[in-house]
Amino acid sequence: MIDQNFIKLYEESFQKNWELSALTDYKGGNSYTYGDLAGEIARLHLLFKELDIQKGDKISLIGKNHSSWAVVFMATITHGAVIVPILHEFNPESMEQIIAHSDSKLVFVNEPVWKSLDSTKIAVPVIEIPTFTLLKWSHEETTMAFKKWHSLFRDAYQTPFSKDDIRYAEVSNNNVVCINYTSGTTGFSKGVMITANNFAGNVTYAHQLNLLFTGERLLAFLPMAHVYGCAFDFLYALSAGVHVTLLGVTPTPQNLINAMQEVKPHLIITVPLIFEKIYKKKILPIISKPIVKAIMRVPGLNRIILNRIKKSLFHSLGGNFREVIIGGAALNAEVEAFFYKMNFPFTVGYGMTECAPLISYDYHYDFVTSSCGSVLKGIMEARIDSPEPENIPGEIQVRGENVMKGYYKNPEATAETFTEDGWLKTGDSGVMRGRRLFIKGRLKTMLLSANGQNIYPEEIESRLNNLPYISESVVVLRENRLIALVHPDMQAVKSENISPEKLREIMNENKGILNKSVAQYERISEIQIREEEFEKTPKKSVKRFLYS
Repeated sequence: MIDQNFIKLYEESFQKNWELSALTDYKGGNSYTYGDLAGEIARLHLLFKELDIQKGDKISLIGKNHSSWAVVFMATITHGAVIVPILHEFNPESMEQIIAHSDSKLVFVNEPVWKSLDSTKIAVPVIEIPTFTLLKWSHEETTMAFKKWHSLFRDAYQTPFSKDDIRYAEVSNNNVVCINYTSGTTGFSKGVMITANNFAGNVTYAHQLNLLFTGERLLAFLPMAHVYGCAFDFLYALSAGVHVTLLGVTPTPQNLINAMQEVKPHLIITVPLIFEKIYKKKILPIISKPIVKAIMRVPGLNRIILNRIKKSLFHSLGGNFREVIIGGAALNAEVEAFFYKMNFPFTVGYGMTECAPLISYDYHYDFVTSSCGSVLKGIMEARIDSPEPENIPGEIQVRGENVMKGYYKNPEATAETFTEDGWLKTGDSGVMRGRRLFIKGRLKTMLLSANGQNIYPEEIESRLNNLPYISESVVVLRENRLIALVHPDMQAVKSENISPEKLREIMNENKGILNKSVAQYERISEIQIREEEFEKTPKKSVKRFLYS
């Protein structure tokens, strides 16, 4: 058990950092100090009391990153209730099912999402954010509570609300504070029960690492409805007195660059897709030029090119950060190798929703290529289900402070996910040298060739995705033949006026280039072009079950 009580972290942080900036909406202009945030939380606590929301009751929250989203999340857990964050990109039917399955007694939702839902399937009060307007109610008592809500705050705090008025519910670290529903690559959505201790393990470990300091800045662009962005862009940041700017718009490379140059964050927390796009769109065209290729082969001169690219990229990302942390999925090997050669301050961590999320991490100056960090010392343990854990890949299994309580109302899935001696089965294959993990791929995605060879499609896709006019790919096994499903870079195809016939010719050339760079059993037989993007999870991993 973590010594630090999770909820007390925020009582202390809000009091200590009362006058400092806490949250700002990049689009919309809303800005809150820690004192303002505490006041908004207190206001919602009064509404919860009027609506008879008790400790342990579930509250669903659907919406994009926004200050109102953050207020609802913090108000829920500090009231002693359980937050159920639902990604706004889930399909409406999934949202309706999650609200029902989680036994939510109240729903907060953005109006555009609400319009897509079938209101007849939601039998509890619904409140719109950011306006906090009542959208649906089942009893007159609900409307009465709303009518007197604001006067309740005035009556409760007749003198101005102060730091001395912050009193949050007593919540043991053993208690579940969040149910986070996965939308994984297998298509089966499960409610991960995250305890206060799970979050406390992640947050206090980040404090030990000194990733951020009081008064520093962070740009939150990962979805906070997913536990990765929630734990570090949000929960850790607010416990450390950091000023969080919520992007609130689609994190395209240009939107990110514009926002980062304005915010100048001290730390960047991201997923591989962002840096892979930067590499492919901004860097690859430069280093692919014949003259640059020639210079890059010359010792000394190659360092000049690398330093120029590094300086330009550093400036584009705000020019003020100490480190970039990449997580959520495996980073493309070619991209990783280039950034490492460039001495760019990045590191790759490893985690999963069931660990809220962190399992392993190294500072950028300790990072080893192809690894995903060292298992968190004093917090987590890991083992490899293999006769030779350092050399022969096996399933990565973990236990420790960050491991979930189980899946909500799903004892069968919970039992299947844990070994008989209590270790969480991650479903990832890898090796471990010392405490450092090296992941090969997902066990569920591993393909078995006709001659018995294990094929990890992610490794092949990593190479494919850096070839001309390929945006993303999925490698599948059909009738003992490896087929690459490819979504082209449609923007490049259209801008260069490439005909369908020419595109097929280019893809055939790509197949030849790929097959020269992989083992014989990894060679693909055919590239099939798909005009539509692949459907993805919140972590931007392809939902493979739809295409296998």
